[in-house]
Amino acid sequence: MRVAVVGAGASGLAALKCCLDEGLAATCFERSQDIGGLWRYTESIEEGRPSLYASVVSNTSKEMSAFSDFPYPEDFPVFLPHARLLEYLRRYAERFALRQHIQLGTTVVSVRKRPDFATSGQWDVVTEAGGTRTSHVFDAVMVCNGNFWDPSLPLHAFPGIEKFQGQYFHSRQYKHPDVFRGKRVLVVGMGNSGVDIAVEASRVATKVTLSTSRGAWVISRVFDHGYPWDMVFNTRFMSLLRNSLPGPLARGLISHRVNRWFKHENYGLYPVREPVLNDDLPSYIITGRITIKPGVKEFKKNSVVFYNYPEEEPVDIVVFCTGYNATFPFLEEADVKVENKHASLYKYVFPTHLQRPTLAVLGLIKTLGAIMPVAEMQARWVTRVFKGLCQLPPRSAMEAEVMKRSKILKIDWIVYLDEIASFIGAKPSVLALLFSDPKLAFTIFFGPCTSYQFRLQGPGRWDGARQAIRTQWDRMLKPTRTRATSVSSSPWPSLLTVFGFLLLMAAVVFAFQ
Repeated sequence: MRVAVVGAGASGLAALKCCLDEGLAATCFERSQDIGGLWRYTESIEEGRPSLYASVVSNTSKEMSAFSDFPYPEDFPVFLPHARLLEYLRRYAERFALRQHIQLGTTVVSVRKRPDFATSGQWDVVTEAGGTRTSHVFDAVMVCNGNFWDPSLPLHAFPGIEKFQGQYFHSRQYKHPDVFRGKRVLVVGMGNSGVDIAVEASRVATKVTLSTSRGAWVISRVFDHGYPWDMVFNTRFMSLLRNSLPGPLARGLISHRVNRWFKHENYGLYPVREPVLNDDLPSYIITGRITIKPGVKEFKKNSVVFYNYPEEEPVDIVVFCTGYNATFPFLEEADVKVENKHASLYKYVFPTHLQRPTLAVLGLIKTLGAIMPVAEMQARWVTRVFKGLCQLPPRSAMEAEVMKRSKILKIDWIVYLDEIASFIGAKPSVLALLFSDPKLAFTIFFGPCTSYQFRLQGPGRWDGARQAIRTQWDRMLKPTRTRATSVSSSPWPSLLTVFGFLLLMAAVVFAFQ
């Protein structure tokens, strides 16, 4: 079976490796001259490619971001600058001999169903390299072109912008803070990029205003006792607690926990949207470097007017951090339907209306967790579907699922991983491990849900998974414990704390019966 993989970023590399694991003849097409996708930083902005700013650091820790059979080196920092993450992807490609299956400098121009698609499921794929176009026939296609390269800049939603005489641009064009030196800066949008850019701008600008109509929870990378936020937040125990409690109580507990760092309403940030990651924002607000304002009502010649705010704000530069469109220029519009930046896909992967399940989109999902293990798990499932070893439900059931999930802002990371893993028999059984390996079961349930858990059983089982799980805290602590101390600490919660949480959960469950 021949499979085309579009894009050699993190998702594309995982897709390619999973194809090879399943014995599929895969070819990966990458339009640029190197692998890495989003994480390959360039000073110039290249058409059709994501564009990072120079200071980008990963929002998820290395242990939670690792592919399931390839842990990060222990000496890599806990949160990774783009250069180190790219180095990891290159090591991954070398370790699993992926480069020989990648055609660099090759753009996928079109992907079209063959005339006999209803029976064959095959695709006509046209690529272009060096000005020469080539036609191919593939049995299946995995789309991994990412969703951070086509900027969404809805200027029509900002009255008066045509009169504004200052400079404005989308965050995709931002590289270094020097452009803000001595300027009055307005950052529109409070996603991760918006907050990062506001913080960087405030170090050189005269004034920085961050405009947000919805606010956001702000989480630091450094969480309880200095451990990475995702190794504390994304555990099976915490996921069970969040999803078992009644909605208002679960949201209240999360609100209480996040507000322990700082009370968001006192900083104008009380949210109606998902969290963002930033280590500096509250201290920059309290020291006057950044001012939080409501949404933009109107632009004037040299100023901006905010909703429910009487005074005009003088502005020199505006940065629109308004997100990206999900775009597939090589596909027919009917093959992957996109509305309001969201693609209608079963489990965020498969189009629901195709007669044969031979087209899959990877990495197009928002979760409060690392995308690389998610894309890898999707790829493991997709390749089994391509081979006929896993079956999709009827079209009506898939469409109902898509409609249900379209109303959810962000998907629970562990719940989604478990769901996809269960389709291929790779979801770990904590109950079974409790009898065969109680210590490992305890680690899996109360410790961070690292991707190695999904290599303990099922197709693609990895003999090194147990050891990787047992040593995950060692790899996390290695780059930070650079000076010997006489006090030792453990990342494990005390038994008293664990049993206290269990008692609390039991009490809550009984209270709502």
